[in-house]
Amino acid sequence: MSDNEIDPNEALADEWAAALDQQSETETAGKGKSSGVKAESATFKELNADSPKQSDVSLDAILDVPVTISMEIGRTQINIRNLLQLNQGSVVELDRLAGEPMDVMVNGTLIAQGEVVVVNEKFGIRLTDIISPADRVKRLH
Repeated sequence: MSDNEIDPNEALADEWAAALDQQSETETAGKGKSSGVKAESATFKELNADSPKQSDVSLDAILDVPVTISMEIGRTQINIRNLLQLNQGSVVELDRLAGEPMDVMVNGTLIAQGEVVVVNEKFGIRLTDIISPADRVKRLH
């Protein structure tokens, strides 16, 4: 490179250094002088005994949120070889006994157990046991 050619990397570094110097000068000047912008204090509502308690909170905002509810009669694990051999008429053994309650899941979380019923030629479930919120939290661990 000749003496009159400027290295592009040096030129870029010089631009960054100049910009940083200008920024620090602006910040230093702004500390001692008023910038003409007037700050106003924020006002907030006072919290008092009339504020709604947690039990008074309305659920109206979430009542229309859709959730997925599913019933699980059992599970099993099989290897891919056996899975590929399944065909019409195959029987898959589950981990539950006949007559055991089914699990009722909401968005994948167990919330109840129940028994299968048939109403107007459609399957349904009669809830026999509701899982308490404390027990649901314990099952998460």
